[in-house]
Amino acid sequence: MEYTILIILLPLVSFLVLGLTGKWLSHRTAGGIGTAVLAAVTVLSYVTAWEYFTMPRLADGTLATVTPYNMVWLPFTASLHIDLGLLLDPISVMMLVIISTVSLMVHIYSFGYMKGEQGFQRYYAFLSLFTMSMLGLVVATNIFQMYLFWELVGVSSYLLIGFYYTKPAAVAASKKAFIVTRFADLGFLIGILIYGFYAETYTFSPDTVTLMKAGGMIPLALGLMFVGGAGKSAMFPLHIWLPDAMEGPTPVSALIHAATMVVAGVYLVARMFPLFVGYAPDVLHWVAYVAAFTSFYAAAVACVQSDIKRVLAFSTISQIGFMLVALGVCTSTNPHEGGLGYMAGMFHLFTHAMFKALLFLCAGAIIHAVGSNEMTAMGRLWKKLPVTHITFLIACLAISGIPPFSGFFSKDEILAACFGFSPLMGYTMALIAGMTAFYMFRLYYGIFWGTPSENSSKHLHEAKAMSIPLIVLAAITCVAGFIPFGHFVSADGTRYDIHLEWSTIQLSIEVAFFAIVLATVMYANRTQPVADQLQRRFKKLWTAAYHRFYIDEAYQFVTHKIIFGCISRPIAWFDRHVVDGFFNFLAWSANAGSDSIRTLQSGQIQQYAFVFLLGTLAIILFLLL
Repeated sequence: MEYTILIILLPLVSFLVLGLTGKWLSHRTAGGIGTAVLAAVTVLSYVTAWEYFTMPRLADGTLATVTPYNMVWLPFTASLHIDLGLLLDPISVMMLVIISTVSLMVHIYSFGYMKGEQGFQRYYAFLSLFTMSMLGLVVATNIFQMYLFWELVGVSSYLLIGFYYTKPAAVAASKKAFIVTRFADLGFLIGILIYGFYAETYTFSPDTVTLMKAGGMIPLALGLMFVGGAGKSAMFPLHIWLPDAMEGPTPVSALIHAATMVVAGVYLVARMFPLFVGYAPDVLHWVAYVAAFTSFYAAAVACVQSDIKRVLAFSTISQIGFMLVALGVCTSTNPHEGGLGYMAGMFHLFTHAMFKALLFLCAGAIIHAVGSNEMTAMGRLWKKLPVTHITFLIACLAISGIPPFSGFFSKDEILAACFGFSPLMGYTMALIAGMTAFYMFRLYYGIFWGTPSENSSKHLHEAKAMSIPLIVLAAITCVAGFIPFGHFVSADGTRYDIHLEWSTIQLSIEVAFFAIVLATVMYANRTQPVADQLQRRFKKLWTAAYHRFYIDEAYQFVTHKIIFGCISRPIAWFDRHVVDGFFNFLAWSANAGSDSIRTLQSGQIQQYAFVFLLGTLAIILFLLL
């Protein structure tokens, strides 16, 4: 599989070519180069997946871990060194397929969405850098290499979110995303250093004896690593950057939310899963608790948002929570005895990537047509945008867990794993699944049915370049649930046959059906008296949820009033008046002293001779006395 190195090199070359020569290229040429390169990467990823998953299994029934390339980059000791290479195993190969597929759809879609935009070539260069960074992250052979590409993902997301750099809101959003994730990544880096020191390696499979000697330092290291993952995957309270990231172009939102940046934290926990289960099970369970709370919080906020991209943003936060809950409720690496959540979480990562990319690209098509993000500018658009309407509905059914769409199968497995962990966790996640169906169909009815707007009577059109990716992703969403995912990815690497538990299926479908019916009653008609009455009755709760329960305001208060006002400002005063004052005094003393003695260096030979003579006479008189 030596050809797999091209999966990383091709988008890197595309970034360099477009970044250095883009201003001399036409929009069509620049977009064609970027898209052609991603098409080649996608073909290589699918060939890699076919070759890898069809290779003979080992004697224990697992697929071999393949390392086509590996080199020592920074040697420290005989056992501790940082390598650079490519690692292929079930989850990394799966991620290659997801990232390349979604990125290719975004590249094709952007031909229509970004047509005529200033900086079109720069946009495609940044897309290539982003894709290369994420591909490098998932095939990293060690945790330090993963961290390097992790930071490249952060840089490229900063560039893409702030693509419209003339808009203050976009600049503020890109800085917010960069700063919040940098704070989280500090924890990640400290965790890596602790891990390397005590495990005596940066690989993902350290020596068992060494780990036993490390004691409680390995759980500490893994917990700090998850802080970095929580930042990238927007877990509470580090979630505040993700909704504001909507200021970037909508295709960028699809790329970030579907298969790349926000799932990096999920991938990190999955990659380190054997260490979490074996040496830090309590930390793993706390991952589940944090993710469950985040998922509920995000779902509650999504129920009242009016900006369609922000609804989808909070939906992403909630769905990432589902994936991390699935990983966190695992108690072993045996899929039949406590390890079901691993497969379920990875399966949901796969299905969610497709229908969430579809949702964002549909949102982009809607925004492109009506010129607004607000649902008040939409309504009764189902005849105006038929392709977008059908594909959006398919994605809504999938994320709501309605069979036979892909989200039903993966979400059902997550609920089964949660009930296996504890009934409380199972019912909590079932409730959140119902909330998901409710806010998604509230969004669907607000756009395509509900109250008509002035745009409902206008002539709107759908661009062919934007419709093709919608149809492809909708087709994948319809069939992806029937993939025997457990045959390829499982907690212990062996084949696992997915067993649908009818009690869980019944609960899941009933909850989703009730939520959809409720949303239909409240929002499908031209008027929404029930929704309006509830909003008036629970106005304070509605307002708090609309303002994200004032978490952003709390951060602003803590940073500006407490940190800046009570800590930074006194330190700045001390620096200006005490530290600077002391060194200014030293400078003044030196200047004053030099002014008082500079007449001794006049440059006049007569004066020097006179002083020399006086000095000589003084010495003679001193000696005579």
